Amino acid sequence: MELRLMVIGSNGPAQFQLTNAILGREEFPKDVLSKPGSGKSTGELAGRRVSVINGPNIYAKDISEAKGKMELKRSKCLSSPGPHALLVAFDLEKISPNDIQMPKLVTKRFGVNCLRHCMVLLAYEGTLEGGRLDDRLLRTDWHLKELVQKFGGRYHVFNKDWRDRRRDRELLQKVEWMVASCGGSFFSSRTFQTAEASVRKEEKRLKRQRAAEMERACEELGERHSGEELQRQRQARNAAAWAEIRAEAEMDNGWLRTSLARGLGTGLAVGAVMGALVGAVEGPGGMVLYGIIGGAVGGAAGGAAQVAIENLEDRVAPAARLDFNSIFINRFFTSARV
Repeated sequence: MELRLMVIGSNGPAQFQLTNAILGREEFPKDVLSKPGSGKSTGELAGRRVSVINGPNIYAKDISEAKGKMELKRSKCLSSPGPHALLVAFDLEKISPNDIQMPKLVTKRFGVNCLRHCMVLLAYEGTLEGGRLDDRLLRTDWHLKELVQKFGGRYHVFNKDWRDRRRDRELLQKVEWMVASCGGSFFSSRTFQTAEASVRKEEKRLKRQRAAEMERACEELGERHSGEELQRQRQARNAAAWAEIRAEAEMDNGWLRTSLARGLGTGLAVGAVMGALVGAVEGPGGMVLYGIIGGAVGGAAGGAAQVAIENLEDRVAPAARLDFNSIFINRFFTSARV
């Protein structure tokens, strides 16, 4: 079974250095500090098949804006139906007391139960000094000790040089033990379930769309091969096609497309009403003018508002789910009438 590992970044290049260390190759340049969007890479860790999903930087300023939240949603689609482990990467030399807030930020982005699936990964440079570095770490920096404790005491130290493969087996064992302690399951939440449902729906659509193309490809293989070789070629062709379709569905699906559209619509409606009420002071002409301005401003903020509302789903019980858009609009009109 493939392990899905989501790498969560803090400040600096540790997130990308960890991806390189897991895959054993230079997936990202050594000094890269950030990347424009979420991504997914596949490879092996100590002989185990893994996929590594790089989400947005948790500390990034735009994580609270529409673009940042959309990339967070995209990272959930890339790791759907859910990651087996969330690896929170830090640079050992740059860790500070402020990083103690990381568990709170992680639960805010992924849900209240995600910490059971989290592990702290500390990037270092140089040698392990006879393997004693791990023991020394938790005795010298109180904030590091408290940070690790908040993540259940789970941590691993890795070399920034991805060519150092000496601790691959140890890292894999720690991840597998953590997964086993969670019943052998991956982490999931309402938004991960929504992501998986949307990805599967998009997969089906793409398969129907490309059915004729794939049939022609199989016919061409039949003209060149026969017997067991034909069977092998068809299996390889289908496997490659399904993998391509899955990857495309993860990057673009109905959940990603409609969330911003809904947010835009809500923002336009509420913004226009607010603008019109403000413009009423200026008379009929002012209502039209301020209504247009309010709609534009509301639309710009609507995407962020909708994604923020969807993020609440991870913390709202199914029986207590409410239509937050309707509540907000109803309260607004009630206060406006008063």
